[in-house]
Amino acid sequence: MALTYKGAGVDVDGINRSLDALKGLITSTHGLRKGVRVVDGFGHYAGLVGAPGGSMIATHTDGVGTKTLIAGMMGRYDTVGIDCIAMNVNDVACVGATPISFVDYIAASANDEGILREIIGGLVAGAAEARVPLVGGETAIMPDMFGRDGFTFDLAGTVVGTIPAGGAILGDAITPGDVILGAESTGLHSNGYTLARRALSGYSLEESVEGVGVLGEALLRPTAIYSEPALECAERCTVHGLAHITGGSFAKLPRLKDVGYEIDSLPDVPPIMRLIREQGVSDAEMYKTFNMGIGFCVVAPEGQISAVSDIFGRRGTAVHEIGRVVPDKGVYVNSQRIA
Repeated sequence: MALTYKGAGVDVDGINRSLDALKGLITSTHGLRKGVRVVDGFGHYAGLVGAPGGSMIATHTDGVGTKTLIAGMMGRYDTVGIDCIAMNVNDVACVGATPISFVDYIAASANDEGILREIIGGLVAGAAEARVPLVGGETAIMPDMFGRDGFTFDLAGTVVGTIPAGGAILGDAITPGDVILGAESTGLHSNGYTLARRALSGYSLEESVEGVGVLGEALLRPTAIYSEPALECAERCTVHGLAHITGGSFAKLPRLKDVGYEIDSLPDVPPIMRLIREQGVSDAEMYKTFNMGIGFCVVAPEGQISAVSDIFGRRGTAVHEIGRVVPDKGVYVNSQRIA
């Protein structure tokens, strides 16, 4: 039987239905503070509130997920902090927000100063790359929650970003004929690890796999930080939409605008993802769960291809023209509808 994310314990469609059912509860809070105007508070990459002078404040919270389990099994904790920064700053950049403040939350089974130093070191490294100040956080030691054997933890963070007046990018300008430009990923990033761990359960993390290298090291490769080139594109190019390819992968592109997205020119599938697919995960499931080599998308008019590619290229990230926006609604990858 084919392996699926739902079968591994994560029902993405069910989660989305639950969130839709809770939307009314969330939006009921939007008028609680006099003078605060909620611009976008549900469903996009960040929540937006209006600020004086027409500018906006964007906020987003995200974590590293079960990639923390790989860190624990490998006894290596210096990269997951980079993931935590990346998962947050990449998302706020999708609405045109410059990250200006970051706080973290570490919940752990024990107070191990050495491990905590490694985790914080990763946060500092990621913050330096994203140029976002770390301004505080919380560390909670909860042995009754996590168990008292070994060191287990969860890691999440919250970022605040600012958008100048008229600078929000919410996808409303996306038009059929726009190109979809994809910036290469560095690996699995921080999504789909529940399915990845299930699929790769027959391998040792210390095992060297042809084309992949040491499996545990490949799984710990940190999420790429795209916020700086994405924001430069927003400033210097005509950009209609920005998408961080994370949970749900390409199936989430309609959150930008409910049109059609036809993806038919992806680069070669990275070795770690080929390995997962070979264990019995269907193509449709792969393209709904993993980034498949593309970690960030820029939707723009065709005339912007060269400029966007140059901006990402100067930072060492290759960009590919992977598809186009089409009139018919849905997301198609290699002619197969995935959403």
